[in-house]
Amino acid sequence: MTDKRSYSPAELRRLTGGVSVSPVLPFESPAKEITRLNNNRGHISLSGAQSKYSVVVKEGQFHLTEEGEHGTHILKPAITDFENCADSPANEYLTMQIAERVFHIETAANALCYFQNGEAAYITRRYDVAPDGTKIQQEDFASLGGISADRYGGDYKYTALSYEDIGLLIMRFIPAWRIEMVKFFDLILFNFLFSNGDAHLKNFSVLKNPAGDYRLAPAYDLIDTHLHLPGDSIFALQKGLFADGRSFPLGVSNKNFRDFGLALGIPEKTVRHELERFTADYPEIEEMVTASLLSENLKQTYYDHYHSRLVSFLRA
Repeated sequence: MTDKRSYSPAELRRLTGGVSVSPVLPFESPAKEITRLNNNRGHISLSGAQSKYSVVVKEGQFHLTEEGEHGTHILKPAITDFENCADSPANEYLTMQIAERVFHIETAANALCYFQNGEAAYITRRYDVAPDGTKIQQEDFASLGGISADRYGGDYKYTALSYEDIGLLIMRFIPAWRIEMVKFFDLILFNFLFSNGDAHLKNFSVLKNPAGDYRLAPAYDLIDTHLHLPGDSIFALQKGLFADGRSFPLGVSNKNFRDFGLALGIPEKTVRHELERFTADYPEIEEMVTASLLSENLKQTYYDHYHSRLVSFLRA
């Protein structure tokens, strides 16, 4: 979790399939490379306000893709125009690592890397590119639901559906929906506990497997948005958990998530098991936060966000 200048063999297996690559980027800083970086943005089609750039591994380094090249990884420098901007790569890396290592949520392979001036950036492997370089069909839930700006306005990915509505799309498009629905439930619960207020329709996707069936894509874009937007909403989707748009004036409770799980068609025994699993005591979370690259003054804030959500959830 700490700053270093090489990746471990285990990290390389996930990040590059074992190919050696340096965590140090061949760019001095985002500011110095802004023209090249902005030109590169045309080579990738990903939504979101955060800048994202397509890269490939060449000669032991991450390089921006050239015209005609197909990127294998996505580079995300620190955000701009929000609070604690420089900490966003460490925030996303920490949150993704907690999701994978503590709660066993399948996540896109990820790591931290560094500009030559020492600024951190977040790097993630594209899960929609197979090891042989072929593209795997991916659809986000805005696309699956036929949700667009033309039909629902500019904020469509936040306003059109609820999380229950996404569940209905999972039932419709994924044959093994009973298995995938538990994964979806876990991810919504995780986003709540770790203050991810930007889990909108385009931040959930499906992948098509070789048999032609869909499954949920690995989790991506997990981050404590409240470190950068202190007044951020609890849920990214305006309608919240339920299709009827019900609100929770006394706070989101364990019972609300039980009802949500049942509305998704998950057996009550499974819902209770997952709630118990996610609200158990995990000392390693505090250890991971302490060992992270977050600024010292933000480490406690990050942990407090998680702990306060957990305590209020259990009390409600």
